[in-house]
Amino acid sequence: MNERIDELMIEAGARFEFLHGVHYDDFQYKKFAELIVRDIHAYVDGMDTAQVISNGILRRYGVEE
Repeated sequence: MNERIDELMIEAGARFEFLHGVHYDDFQYKKFAELIVRDIHAYVDGMDTAQVISNGILRRYGVEE
């Protein structure tokens, strides 16, 4: 995962611990999804070319094409 996804997961309640990985006890999946959508909206706001937007979103979240 890339750093931005980690930040959004933490904001949605995931806890990262060095020895035990990720804990999802208090993780709010709906909030996580909303944070991603809001982050994408903020990223593309004002852009006018679909290809630039599409490629930028993939790079932003570390997703391979």
